[in-house]
Amino acid sequence: MNSQFVSPDHIRSQFSRAMSDMYRTEVPLYGDLLDLVADVNAETLAAQPALSAQLTRTGEIERLDIERHGAIRLGTAQELSDMRRVFAVMGMEAVGYYDLSTAGVPVHSTAFRAVHEASLQVSPFRVFTSLLRLELIEDPDVRAKAADVLAARKIFTPRALALAAQYEARSGLTEQEAQAFVQEVLHTFRWHSEAAVSLDEYNALLEQHRLVADVVAFKGPHINHLTPRTLDIDAAQKAMGARGMASKAVIEGPPTRKCPILLRQTSFKALEEPVSFIDAEGQVAVGSHTARFGEIEQRGVALTPEGRALYDTLLAEARAAGGAYETNLSQCFERFPDDYATLRDQNLAFFRYFATDKAEQGQFADDARLATGQSDADVRTALASLIEQGFVNVEPLVYEDFLPVSAAGIFQSNLGDDAKVEYTADASQAAFEQALGASVHDELTLYASAQARSVQACVAYLRGEVSAQAEATV
Repeated sequence: MNSQFVSPDHIRSQFSRAMSDMYRTEVPLYGDLLDLVADVNAETLAAQPALSAQLTRTGEIERLDIERHGAIRLGTAQELSDMRRVFAVMGMEAVGYYDLSTAGVPVHSTAFRAVHEASLQVSPFRVFTSLLRLELIEDPDVRAKAADVLAARKIFTPRALALAAQYEARSGLTEQEAQAFVQEVLHTFRWHSEAAVSLDEYNALLEQHRLVADVVAFKGPHINHLTPRTLDIDAAQKAMGARGMASKAVIEGPPTRKCPILLRQTSFKALEEPVSFIDAEGQVAVGSHTARFGEIEQRGVALTPEGRALYDTLLAEARAAGGAYETNLSQCFERFPDDYATLRDQNLAFFRYFATDKAEQGQFADDARLATGQSDADVRTALASLIEQGFVNVEPLVYEDFLPVSAAGIFQSNLGDDAKVEYTADASQAAFEQALGASVHDELTLYASAQARSVQACVAYLRGEVSAQAEATV
């Protein structure tokens, strides 16, 4: 990279901070949520020194206070394609495909984020990005009107797209250009209190689905939530109630565990915000819209394909059983191992490997079990022996993505109880990728690669092939 250019990680970090500041101004309750999470995290770290040590070893302690994810909802293939280009400037790529139509939400989605662990340590900012499926709007007149409104709007400023094109042409932006880019792109995510449709048109969209109205009726895709990461979501849920926040009754995701897995989420209910609706004659009608809310997440270890299969099986059993869902969930997940050693031994979760202070560089240079050419499984078996002897430490690899059922649950709870709709459309990853203009990454492949890099770096240190056990850069 040209020495005059700043890194995409730096631009992403700038944008994340600017987005958080903007949203805190627009939604003051979000600021209260940040304060709450900071208090819970501080109390959790003080009460659990082992967890504090773990996060320090992995470097997650530095990213904890800045970790955020946001969510936006787009209306057209062009908007999604342009969003991909804009996020690429920030080092964010599309990871995973999520079909939410099966849960009654007429969108399919991906998550834009950094894909390498070194970049994630700099800024773990991610954006869950959904594309409206116009074909799921049943009323042909409403569907046609929605298409016309969306085709007419421009969600990015000309300067934002020009800077994205400049980045593509030169593979970088200067610090001054990066600062301008951040400010231009922020306009896309701002709240617009003036709608792009009349009140009657808004109500027609609302009748189809609240999310359809949220996507179509406004001049831009306004960020609808930013989510800080907590270390104890159960404590955060209780604290929300104690501070007068109307939180969800149920935490989305797996049950409470000693060793958290995947993702758990909760939120306070969406705000009712005033909106001006203007008809074709220029007449203004004042109404309101409900969409933006506050959310908290707790992230656990990423699961392997075997782990995800077990998770999906147990979740399906809990959902199919009669009676109280939370009770069913806890009972079913008793069959999911709840200690990291077993998760590793049964290949249910991904981990990162580190040489400990006890291990000296090159100490195992002659260990044939760690020689180049051994299979990954054989090397991990050899490392297991070194873990027992205290030469190697292993830490959970944090889950960086989302869960379709949880995402749909959060959407539904903040769209209103009457929003449940049954769609029969099939998932269409090919159509989504065509609109995106690129393929989405398979998240499981990314986790496997991250684990393999940590193993390679650890082994290289133990064999004396590197001067320090630094993160791999490939």
